[in-house]
Order: sequence, then structure tokens, then C-alpha cells
Amino acid sequence: MHGVGRLRYAICMTTLIGYARVSTDDQNAQLQIDALKTAGCIKVFTDTASGSLANRPELDKMVDQLRADDVVVVWRLDRLGRSLKNLIALIDDLAEKGVGFRSLSESIDTTTANGKLFFSLMGALAEFERDLIRERTNAGLAAARARGRFGGRPPVMTPEKITVVRQMYGSREHTGEAIAKTLGV
Repeated sequence: MHGVGRLRYAICMTTLIGYARVSTDDQNAQLQIDALKTAGCIKVFTDTASGSLANRPELDKMVDQLRADDVVVVWRLDRLGRSLKNLIALIDDLAEKGVGFRSLSESIDTTTANGKLFFSLMGALAEFERDLIRERTNAGLAAARARGRFGGRPPVMTPEKITVVRQMYGSREHTGEAIAKTLGV
């Protein structure tokens, strides 16, 4: 096959699969479904669940049915996930299966070189942000330790309680449960 014939063959092999999500039962996914059908999706999976939930049955069903050369299409990125980290992980998983990704509103298409580049940059920026947060957190903890402050809750067992525990336990008159109950631990 040469030129146009190969292009027609490639187009015929790509199946567009839509995913729509609304957060609550009183919201309507029809706007998303219409946009996905107009974009050429042959099937649309629809969830009614928060984007932050890990368990979205229709998303799971869709992912299980995907084949290499399929393209998952969403109306907007936030319909697939709220967390950039989870969104990138999901799209990386799709890519490992040979599945592309397209977002209609943001004009992202990982089946193109530009789309792959853009998504890789998003992933790099997300990783950079996580590293910065980790560095700031560690610097803050180190500064607090240098001032004599240590994180976490104060210990439940004070030196006085430890003395009482030793006395009660040493007398062999109390069970461990009774000692704990007496001290409120």
C-alpha cells in the first residue's frame, strides 16, 4: 500500500472510544456524549462519580475493552481525572497498551508528535512540582528540628505515666489491660 491507500487503512483501524463523567446524579452528561459522538466515537462509557474516586466502573470497563490503535476521547481533561498525577498515570497506561488519547476542549491528541510532546511536558511539570513540595517540606521539618521542635503528636506516655506503669506491673497485681485502662492508653 502506498500513500493514500495506507492512510485510509490506518484511519479504518483506529476506533474512537468516548468517556464521559458527571459528578452527581442531578448533572447531565448529554452535552459530553453529543460532543463525543460528533467527534466520531462509536461507543461512549459514562460514569456518575467524583473524578477523585479510584473506583469508576464505566472507566474500568472501558479500559478492559480497549485494544491497540484505539483512541480514548474525552470532552475535557477534568472528565477523566481531577489529579494531574492520576491523569498522567492513566494516559501512560493507555500508551503502554498502544491506545491513544484525545481531549476535545484542550485540543490534546497523543496520537500526534505535538500531542505526545505536550503531554510529556505536563508530566515533567507535575513531577517537578511534586519534587519542589517534597524539598520544601523537608526544609521546613529540618528548620523546625533546628529550633528544637519535632513533628507529630505529643507522646501519650509521660515520664509520670511510665513510672506508674512500672509500679503497677511490678506489683504483679494488675493485667496489662487493667494498667492501660487506668492510664487511658
